[in-house]
Amino acid sequence: MFQENQPKIDSEVLSLAQILWDYHQLNHSLQPAGAILVLGSHDTRVAVRGAELWLEGLAEYLIFSGGLGNFTQGVWDEAEADKFAAIALELGVPENAILIENKSTNTGENIRFTQKLLSREGLDIDQFIIVQKPYMERRSYATFKQHWPDKMVYVTSPRISLEAYPNAEIPMAVVIQSMVGDLQRIREYPKRGFQIHQDIPDEVWRAFEQLVALGFDQHLIS
Repeated sequence: MFQENQPKIDSEVLSLAQILWDYHQLNHSLQPAGAILVLGSHDTRVAVRGAELWLEGLAEYLIFSGGLGNFTQGVWDEAEADKFAAIALELGVPENAILIENKSTNTGENIRFTQKLLSREGLDIDQFIIVQKPYMERRSYATFKQHWPDKMVYVTSPRISLEAYPNAEIPMAVVIQSMVGDLQRIREYPKRGFQIHQDIPDEVWRAFEQLVALGFDQHLIS
């Protein structure tokens, strides 16, 4: 998805990226819920976080939602939800606690297809814990509340710093490109009916503009 040649990452870029990283996270205090909803991605640490929360007794059901999206299409040979569910089983979550939705390709579909899944299962759940990547917390919350406004939701992610987050599969440049694009979506998607409005502080938007000017523009929408 992203070009091979990436902008230079120096202390200025990392400082600006930290502003976006902090904004994207909601720091919710988690409460017990009916279900933990793990949204698919290319980061398997999200699956681990969801499984750990279930094993801590925070919900009755553990739902995995995700087919193949922008980052996994052509890279993984199985749906994100199926891959994540296998990780949860390995960690000790029983199969009868797991529900799988493996057709969605974006966050809006994650929510809508999960609604259909629960309807088919005859389940009416009032409170959810959503698990996603750290820099997708706010977008996940805004999308959930757009499509499911009457439900209570808490959002969380793997507990890890920006500095420690990149790995061999997800380099720092990809993290920054993604955060920049996701911030633009937080601003633009409410106009399209995809998310609820979220205030963006001036400092955060200035950091966005500076990163775009420095070449972090590959995940922007037109």
